[in-house]
Amino acid sequence: MRDLLNHLVAHRSGALLLMAVAAFLETYGDSCFQSALYRVSGMSRTLTFVAGALSLLAYGLLVNTPRWDFGKLIGVYVVIFFLVAQIVARIRFGQAPTPGILIGGALIVAGGVVISFGG
Repeated sequence: MRDLLNHLVAHRSGALLLMAVAAFLETYGDSCFQSALYRVSGMSRTLTFVAGALSLLAYGLLVNTPRWDFGKLIGVYVVIFFLVAQIVARIRFGQAPTPGILIGGALIVAGGVVISFGG
């Protein structure tokens, strides 16, 4: 598994794919905890907590297993994370982004560009 991940992150498109999967796992895990704390009860709560924990475990392994300079890629990751979080919020919780979120998101994207291409 480590060799496959190392091979993927050696290419820009593979690194972007892994970051997108990592962002999904992180936002999905967080959304499971949100649901478990405020939206479900009983056995569903326990199963939702477990799903969140497994998702965050998979995220941690995915981000930390390959040999890549994640610090250099953090700008791109934050942008991807923001976009995926908005999609998950819309699908799981029916939350549309507010004007403030859209403006802040534009700043996040601009910051990601500066971090990635600012030298």
